[in-house]
Amino acid sequence: MIRLAVGVTVAAAVVAGSACRRTLRLEVTGESMTPTLLPGDRVVVVRLPRRWPVRPGWIVAARDPRKGCHGPIMVKRVVPATASMPPGTVRLEGDNAAASTDSRTFGPVPRHLVLGPAIYRYAPLGRSGRLAGTLQV
Repeated sequence: MIRLAVGVTVAAAVVAGSACRRTLRLEVTGESMTPTLLPGDRVVVVRLPRRWPVRPGWIVAARDPRKGCHGPIMVKRVVPATASMPPGTVRLEGDNAAASTDSRTFGPVPRHLVLGPAIYRYAPLGRSGRLAGTLQV
């Protein structure tokens, strides 16, 4: 009977560990996403497989395309594609154009640099809640 309890505990720890790798917690810095996200807001990002499409309107975390796979992470909104965009890329823009360095500056972003959608703001407590227009989980 004791073995069963230990086995269940280990199984639960493995499931929790794999769930942790599928999410990412980020703190928003800068004014590029105001008024939707403010500096100091903390969000949960769900990592999606690269084959999943991202949808216009989603707020996503992505690596800075000027730095590549190990570049800093930015939080931007996916906007509709243009006819001239190469396949496998997305356009990312901040909600506050005057304070955002985004696809208007560096062009389309390779899809493999998009980590996934920000689905929930967990801090500050007075602003916590699901982010509108993002992936439903």
